[in-house]
Amino acid sequence: MNDDPSAVSTGSTGDRGAVTAAEAPSEGDGGWYVDTRCTNCDVARQLAPELIREAAGRSEMIRQPRNEAEARRLHAAAFACHVRSIRQVDGRLDSALDPFPLALDEEVLLCGHNSIRTAGANSYLLRRPSGTMMIDTPRWSSGLAARYEELGPVTDVLLTHRDHAAHGRRYADRFGARLWIHEGDLDAAPDADHVLRGTDPVEIGEGVMAHPLPGHTPGSVLYIADERYCFSGDSLYWSRSTVDLEVAESVTWYSIEELGASLARTADRLRFEWLLPGHGDRKRLPAREMARRLEQLTARVRTLQPRPIDFTAVRY
Repeated sequence: MNDDPSAVSTGSTGDRGAVTAAEAPSEGDGGWYVDTRCTNCDVARQLAPELIREAAGRSEMIRQPRNEAEARRLHAAAFACHVRSIRQVDGRLDSALDPFPLALDEEVLLCGHNSIRTAGANSYLLRRPSGTMMIDTPRWSSGLAARYEELGPVTDVLLTHRDHAAHGRRYADRFGARLWIHEGDLDAAPDADHVLRGTDPVEIGEGVMAHPLPGHTPGSVLYIADERYCFSGDSLYWSRSTVDLEVAESVTWYSIEELGASLARTADRLRFEWLLPGHGDRKRLPAREMARRLEQLTARVRTLQPRPIDFTAVRY
């Protein structure tokens, strides 16, 4: 598991001083550094947590990779970074070392190549008997689309909410796929093929349920597959800081009170093992343990009050 760039772990902050953009290492040191374009989106820290940490509101290197497995994790972080801040001083990344789409298990793959137009959000591919579903989108590239198509036909592009709608129509048209969004965020994808309405759960494919969850935005949706996978968009995520499920209350654009009500209405219907968010870390737990933590999260969120938007307050 430690060789998997998708693994969630907490690395030591280490035996060497952190490398800043102003103190980029020489080629002989391994040559990896984080430049000043970093937006603190957390993606690189998810993929290489023992090598990259947060400091002063951005990512920075802890140390250089010591072996091939660590070098692979850094390449995954570099190819995922939406502003290409994970860099080597000796030149461009080797495309042969691009690991994406990266299998998280036998059914789900991480798309990588996060988009600046979704603030660096993660996106996923879900393999189904009838074809593949894309949940939210990576940056647009015909080459990436061709790579994703190698897995088989892509039948649906599922948007979790308005913030992640960029590139949805373009990918759907390329794949000949159906584009889905909730009516609450329809102005972000007015040409969607299927519009989810109301707050009742809807089966949108074999074993795949859409659970509207207004809160982060009016049209936020959770997609649950096989009572195993939860694609949560920006509604909830796993925090390495608190070691628990959390909501990003400081960047809840619509209503934290509505999110609390949505969770109270929906939580006892949800069964899943994998939490797969757009922002924040992924986590796999036994379904019963995930349900217990979701119940506790619901109780916590019901006590929250509206607060000003503050990106720096998110506890990744």
